[in-house]
Amino acid sequence: MDISIHSTFLPQDDPEAALGFYRDQLGFEVRKDVGYGGLRWITVGPKGQPETSIVLHPPAADPGVTDEERRVITEMMAKGTYASVILSTPDLDGTFERLQAGDAEVVQEPTEQPYGVRDCAFRDPAGNMVRIQEAG
Repeated sequence: MDISIHSTFLPQDDPEAALGFYRDQLGFEVRKDVGYGGLRWITVGPKGQPETSIVLHPPAADPGVTDEERRVITEMMAKGTYASVILSTPDLDGTFERLQAGDAEVVQEPTEQPYGVRDCAFRDPAGNMVRIQEAG
């Protein structure tokens, strides 16, 4: 089989803050910015990699989600336990310094992990865990 990852979804509850992090701090390009019913879906991705995207979507926008589920999603986002993504870079230290200087919420400084990777971690404005591994 020839299968690749095209898109993944991360919730965002403040589109402008999400753009500030993914576009302005990480340097991703905006591929789509779609509004519907007062909500906004923003597709971003790394420059030069048009086949891979992150869709920043309104949490619990699905009409099938119950009020209780929306409450749980909101609580989990606030704690940073609802969603995550792992990125990679050949320059982990430089990337960490740029994000830290941009006031991103640092969760973990660059660290050699016992499972064989060197990575760091941030939270995006919605609370999503963003881990960045050093590409080998």
